[in-house]
Amino acid sequence: MNLIHALQDNSNPDSLVSRFRRARARRIIALIETIHAEKGAVRIIDLGGEANYWTLFDRGFLDRSGVHITLVNPGGFEAVDETLFDAVDGDACHLPQYADRGFDLVHSNSVVEHVGDWVRMEAFAGEVRRLAPRYYVQTPYFWFPIEPHFSAPFFHWRSEQGRARALMKRPHGFSQKAADIGAAMRDVQHARLLDKTQFRFLFPDAEHHDEIVLGLTKSLIAVRA
Repeated sequence: MNLIHALQDNSNPDSLVSRFRRARARRIIALIETIHAEKGAVRIIDLGGEANYWTLFDRGFLDRSGVHITLVNPGGFEAVDETLFDAVDGDACHLPQYADRGFDLVHSNSVVEHVGDWVRMEAFAGEVRRLAPRYYVQTPYFWFPIEPHFSAPFFHWRSEQGRARALMKRPHGFSQKAADIGAAMRDVQHARLLDKTQFRFLFPDAEHHDEIVLGLTKSLIAVRA
């Protein structure tokens, strides 16, 4: 199996992506345990999150820890388990309905690169830092050679015009062959990967961690614990 397939394979528990997810889960479990020890319950807001992601975690552990998760995503959700989740149709860059420190933990996995241009990234980071005293944010790293959304080596280092032309010729990763330049540009601009300087600027009060594969940084993680 080549590296691209290894990074895409969600079904194999020993695959690279499964190992990364387990390592990420350990950081989040540690945060949940700390909050539960302090407060007896844990209110999480998951910006851009989906209910299926939380199947990574033992349900008994979540229940014993008094975890309740507010999922925020534009466009709504399929039915979710209301004993564990609230599902909110909302913009993670602008959540005035929630008070400062209204939650115990903000969680975000591979979302900041999808919220839009730099102004919206700053707005998103401001909400992350405002909504809870602790947060966990993960994003793919710009200088890792394989782009995770288009599943192609060096693809994201090409110009927007070059990427759009490639999408008009054939599918790439999660993106189908684009019908026209408009569709191609929407796909290209849907994912804007960050480098370390940008990520640390957005989350200056966090501890920063690199997720490593084959000696290269694959993803960036910011934790305010």
